[in-house]
Amino acid sequence: MSKNILLEVKDLQISFLRDSGFEAVIHDVGFSLFKNEVLGIVGESGSGKSVSCLSLAGLLPKGVSRIDCGNVLFEDQQLDLNQPDSLKPIRGSDIGVVFQEPMSSLNPSLTCGKQLAEVLLNHKLYTRKDVKTRVIQLFEQVRLPEPRTLYSKYPHEISGGQKQRVMIAMAIACNPKILIADEPTTALDVTVQKEIIDLLIDLQKQTEMSIIFISHDLALVSEIADRVMVMYKGRIVEKGAVHDIFLNPKHEYTTALLASRPNLDLRIKRLPTIADVMSGDLRLEIVSEKERKQRLRALYSKAPLLEIIDLEKTYFSNLGLFRSKKPFKAVDSVSFKLYEGETLGLVGESGCGKSTLGNAILQLDKATAGKIFYKGRDITDLPSRQIRKMRRSLQIIFQDPYSSLNPRMMVGRSIMEPMKVHGIHKTDKACREAAMQLLEQVGLIPEHFSRFPHEFSGGQRQRIGIARTIAVQPELIVCDESVSALDISVQAQVLNLLNELKETFGFTYIFISHDLSVVKHMSDQLLVMNQGKIEEIGDADSIYGDPKSSYTQKLIDAIPKGL
Repeated sequence: MSKNILLEVKDLQISFLRDSGFEAVIHDVGFSLFKNEVLGIVGESGSGKSVSCLSLAGLLPKGVSRIDCGNVLFEDQQLDLNQPDSLKPIRGSDIGVVFQEPMSSLNPSLTCGKQLAEVLLNHKLYTRKDVKTRVIQLFEQVRLPEPRTLYSKYPHEISGGQKQRVMIAMAIACNPKILIADEPTTALDVTVQKEIIDLLIDLQKQTEMSIIFISHDLALVSEIADRVMVMYKGRIVEKGAVHDIFLNPKHEYTTALLASRPNLDLRIKRLPTIADVMSGDLRLEIVSEKERKQRLRALYSKAPLLEIIDLEKTYFSNLGLFRSKKPFKAVDSVSFKLYEGETLGLVGESGCGKSTLGNAILQLDKATAGKIFYKGRDITDLPSRQIRKMRRSLQIIFQDPYSSLNPRMMVGRSIMEPMKVHGIHKTDKACREAAMQLLEQVGLIPEHFSRFPHEFSGGQRQRIGIARTIAVQPELIVCDESVSALDISVQAQVLNLLNELKETFGFTYIFISHDLSVVKHMSDQLLVMNQGKIEEIGDADSIYGDPKSSYTQKLIDAIPKGL
């Protein structure tokens, strides 16, 4: 083993328990991690990247997972992955882990400071007298604001980006030699994502620890990694220097991952998917500027479908029993027009007011002031009975389809339910047939009707959520971060589906996202929000090409663009 190699994995095979017994999911995985290096591991969900790495820290679920074979050396020490308890001395102290979802990894009943103090005390690195000082130092090291105040805050009281920084502080608390960062920026704003990437780069330079950075986004990995390993169906299909992999991919799967990301320079009618590239059917249909202008001219020649005038939504924070409530304007004097057949992109960081605006338009959360006109009619103060009638025309696709679907109801029944509520079909049989047809229209099969939400992947569940939304034949659909947590490749499939359905049924979309590259691909008009106000509004291509606001430029600069 070379003196520069910190970790060496050979012939790793891992199996998981299925109905028919143990089935191999990781096949002959082997790689080296050098000292003071960042190794990127890329692939879709289910490719085996997280399972391979978490096995090194003994973090695979007991009873349902098994290490069939493999040879792992850490600093010339043989690791027995089949004995997770034997890995306890190196877990945390030598190998730290940052997980994808900090909210489910942090204890909601303990303050952030206490949780980090617990790590240091468990490893007997500090006494109870000195531990608080060290925790505050670590919070400062990961650039958390007001570290002393944050020590006493609970996870639900801080933002997603701050929670991820707390997780990073916990992972580096014992000065590990290896940090496994498992999708640490998924579903974060592009600006927060960039901050986390910059933080990891700085920490790596300061401590010279090695990082295994796991992601589905090759462009993102290229910004932090020295070398890249691409995984597909439990196998390594390509590995090498980041520059070589990104600019000259050898495997068609790597090419597919790169092609699936929205193109920032060209208007492409349909995003390439993994299946397109793997089957050799990679055709890019470019929308010319002339075609686009003709289409927009036709859209804007009609009366607006929706008009928002000086809309406001104010919340009041309760500061205490004897103190006055403090007002907070989540949406502040927002005005715009939306035309039939148009896609309006609504972009901004978390907390900018974009989802609040969408909910106010749909009357899910009443606006405090302003007017909403739908088809020329003021719907701002409609009675609840008329709002229920109008629900059929105005629908929403949620960010997390799993939490918006009833886990105890077959997906077919979930699609039928809104049809029955709005009396779209007269009989149960007609509703069932319509649900079967909708499943096919969103790229699923009729046999999926009788399955439950937990039996589907994230991308499939999003398709079910879309089928449920369009079941009532709406006119205007608010897509609220509906692709933010999906793999790049699955995201491409869902974005293509949304555009195909728009062409077929003539839908009008308000497309909400924090990712400006996705919004630009989808949108005709772009509305940038910041702190409840409109920062910039206009043609999507014009704003991306020549942003007038420094805030918009900041969002553009944060998009991972690769090499």
